[in-house]
Amino acid sequence: MEALYLLIPLSVVVVFIALWVYFTASDSGQFDDLVGPGLRVLQDDDTSPPEAAAPAATQRE
Repeated sequence: MEALYLLIPLSVVVVFIALWVYFTASDSGQFDDLVGPGLRVLQDDDTSPPEAAAPAATQRE
């Protein structure tokens, strides 16, 4: 019975800490775009942009 006097307040504190972490992450934009990164993996971007290719070509010469 004495253990409940410790475990109940401790569990309440843990719940409030978990809620604080969740709402802090939510406010910082952690969960804004859950679909975008998964779709970016599927896009076929094998070609490099012309701006990035031009300096590399001039450095090789």
